[in-house]
Amino acid sequence: MSENKKNKPQDTDIHSRDMPALLAIMRALRTPETGCPWDLEQDFSTIAPYTIEEAYEVEDAIERQDFDDLCDELGDLLLQVVYHAQMAEEIGKFSFADVVAAICAKMIRRHPHVFGDDSQRSLGQVKGMWETIKSEEKRHKTKDQEMPETMSALSGVPVTLPPMTRAIKLQEKAARVGFDWKEPSPVFNKVLEELEEVRTEMNTPGHSKALEDEVGDLLFAVTNLARHLNINPEVALRSTNRKFTSRFGKMEQTIVNSGVELCDTSLEHMEEVWQQAKQKE
Repeated sequence: MSENKKNKPQDTDIHSRDMPALLAIMRALRTPETGCPWDLEQDFSTIAPYTIEEAYEVEDAIERQDFDDLCDELGDLLLQVVYHAQMAEEIGKFSFADVVAAICAKMIRRHPHVFGDDSQRSLGQVKGMWETIKSEEKRHKTKDQEMPETMSALSGVPVTLPPMTRAIKLQEKAARVGFDWKEPSPVFNKVLEELEEVRTEMNTPGHSKALEDEVGDLLFAVTNLARHLNINPEVALRSTNRKFTSRFGKMEQTIVNSGVELCDTSLEHMEEVWQQAKQKE
């Protein structure tokens, strides 16, 4: 039997719509000579952006409460997991079964109040248990690797996260070791302080990088304020983006219906129509 035939999903019904079928389809797409040319060209780095994109599309479907679309997008996201696992198996690193085994073991390990012995279950869920177990896992995972003598309290926050999400996670980790304000008021004052520093830098010619730094500090402070107010800034900004899109669309339609091109309309008139759209909401 040739290598190609061995790799083709001969023993799996690819129309069965179950997990083995999806794995078989992915193997077929990645089979040399008989697979899909585009899929064969891909590697971890080229697929990673699609993985992130699919996760955002899942979030978008949830925001829109479109469950038909959510089902479809979750399938796309699952395909990304299968894709990475298939490429890893091809180079002898791990398989999809290893991915499933690892997450099953992790979920059981992190929920002793559900899956533990009688004494562990009787204790119930202790606040901070998840993070404590997670930290212990990291220590075991890195004990045989070359690591600095001391791990930073901020370690483990991926640099590839969206900047605002990463800011929240960094702030949360700092808060766990006491580097945080106890209430929102001083955080609000910090926002005002950073805003004033932006104003100062705006009036200083030839300091574009410094101005960029100050705007970054302002955004970090606003994110921190949202965290202290128990508001997810990503969710809040997403809501504002939707609101802006809706109001702009109504303003645009009103102006176009009046027989005037948007680009020929004064800012003052656009602001007037914008306020009308806002009031109708």
